[in-house]
Amino acid sequence: MAYIPLYCPSLTSYSRRITNQIKIGDLGLGSDFPIRVQSMTTVDTMDTKGSIDQCIRMIESGCEIVRITAPSVKEAQNLENIKKGLRLAGYTTPLVADIHFTPNAAELAARIVEKVRVNPGNYADKKRFEVIDYSDASYALELERIRERFLPLVKICKEYGTAMRIGTNHGSLSDRILSRYGDTPAGMVESALEFLKICEDENYFNVVISMKSSNPQVMVHAYRLLAKRLEDERMKPYPLHLGVTEAGEGEDGRIKSSMGIGTLLEDGLGDTVRVSLTEDPEFESPVARKLIDRYLPNPNNFELKPIEFTSFEPFSYKKRKSFEVANIGSQNVPRVIADFSDRDKVEIEDMKSIGHFYLPLPDKWKMNDLGVDFVYSGKKPISFMLPNGLKEILDYEVWQTLEDKTHTFPLISKAEFLTNIDFSESLNFLDISTENIDESLLEKLKSNKNVSIILSSERPNAYVDFRKVLLEFDNQGIKNPVIFRRRYGVLSLEQIQLHAATDIGGAFLDGFGDGIMLTVKENPKEINSLAFGILQAARTRISKTEYISCPSCGRTLFDLQETTALIRKRTDHLKGVKIGIMGCIVNGPGEMADADYGYVGIGKDKISLYRGQEVVKRSVASQNAVDELINLIKEDGNWNEPETIEE
Repeated sequence: MAYIPLYCPSLTSYSRRITNQIKIGDLGLGSDFPIRVQSMTTVDTMDTKGSIDQCIRMIESGCEIVRITAPSVKEAQNLENIKKGLRLAGYTTPLVADIHFTPNAAELAARIVEKVRVNPGNYADKKRFEVIDYSDASYALELERIRERFLPLVKICKEYGTAMRIGTNHGSLSDRILSRYGDTPAGMVESALEFLKICEDENYFNVVISMKSSNPQVMVHAYRLLAKRLEDERMKPYPLHLGVTEAGEGEDGRIKSSMGIGTLLEDGLGDTVRVSLTEDPEFESPVARKLIDRYLPNPNNFELKPIEFTSFEPFSYKKRKSFEVANIGSQNVPRVIADFSDRDKVEIEDMKSIGHFYLPLPDKWKMNDLGVDFVYSGKKPISFMLPNGLKEILDYEVWQTLEDKTHTFPLISKAEFLTNIDFSESLNFLDISTENIDESLLEKLKSNKNVSIILSSERPNAYVDFRKVLLEFDNQGIKNPVIFRRRYGVLSLEQIQLHAATDIGGAFLDGFGDGIMLTVKENPKEINSLAFGILQAARTRISKTEYISCPSCGRTLFDLQETTALIRKRTDHLKGVKIGIMGCIVNGPGEMADADYGYVGIGKDKISLYRGQEVVKRSVASQNAVDELINLIKEDGNWNEPETIEE
């Protein structure tokens, strides 16, 4: 056990990281101000009226900072007309110019709008996916070249009082950074610090930093490492812009965004938030606001004892070591438990919602990729034979009366556990709340190798509560598998998605957890999908196709929402395949860093198809591109025909 220098104020209580206070026009940003919500337009920047109208819709939906792409000088110049139109309409919301590849556009935009965003990976470097062996001297020359390229913008921003975001993206690290640091959070941090040090040399501090990735795990590690590096190098504590890039649409986009953003907000990191969804931008701000509002004062978030010494590794993934109980723990994928304990009677039809389908004609069961592993029926045994592989959990008092103790397992209370009752010889589930853990329980656990823990928390923000208990287990040498359970009452489905993805998803990002159990009365099919979606986003159990789709912007060269829906419809049965859908080359092969296949707009109704980061088909007509993508997947032997299950 070792002391880990903290990257945040506390591992157990919510406290905002103290930052520099910066100005974006008249808007304050930093720890003295509320966490700000922002989003990005999707209309062509040259469409002045369309851009103004969309900005107004975004602002009225809660957006406090509006970002607009400026890929060339003409778009940068037109920002002046957009800004003028908004001001005439009575809107004073600050505007941000989003810049890639074009320093001259950034230098012009910095004289017009309140903030510019630059990406260190492509502002001064060209990306050719080359590995270059730099000596220290040649690397120093490259840094000097970057300084010459970047310095004019810094001076303009300082002169005009313009703020800047140095926005590193995991998928667009330069060849130079990749060659020295690899495709890592450390490389992301170093990329930003190179630019940041140039700003500090010029006494320019009106800066925000971001570390975005489509992989929530990479994103969380990068932000944590950035906060620590800034402190270690005695640099100023710059505000942080949080976002999971290319999060996607619907449930998936909300899960990934909440998992990444929410986990960092729990640690007190983050001063402005953008939720990137493949939906109209006015739908992003309300989701961001729901995430942020969880960190308003809440008396029900009971205090936790601080942690001083821990084996926790916040900057890289390390799975907690647990022993195996039946098929739970150790190297097994996390298990999913469906909670049907509130049903008066469980019917065969109910199994459809948890991925198990009974087919009367052949008289057999089928299971899809979202088939649960266990079903908890409480005090009412299920009256029909369950499909092979699906096991039932019952309260101990009922279980002990059953004849079949091979395919059923008991849920045991703390009191029952401590009184040496007659357990199952193979698998028992201990139902405990974080508040009920004491020395007697810990001691008893140390000598029980056939117990899997179902751990719940009554804290509204449960993530830090779960983390603290798991760290205590490690300190005590307790290696029983742990299944996280959350009960959600009167919340909307979207709120449950956002809360669960942080409460439980954050713990999985940290390497904790051997299973998930969500107790919600309504929407059993959607809740089951959510459980598997959390495990998928945390990269701990892959059960479906993963889509890395950008949120669209003024650079997008096709209808991104319609195309994403079409590709999903044709490919959502390809378990484990990752497909990137990018509106333009800026969000092209780099942004979909770990995708297996890519669909990237390169011109009006023209698409390039990628295998990994290699382009294999160029200038494919958009009307044929989805078919060509499927042909490419088939050529690689990664295609299977979708199986039809008659419900």
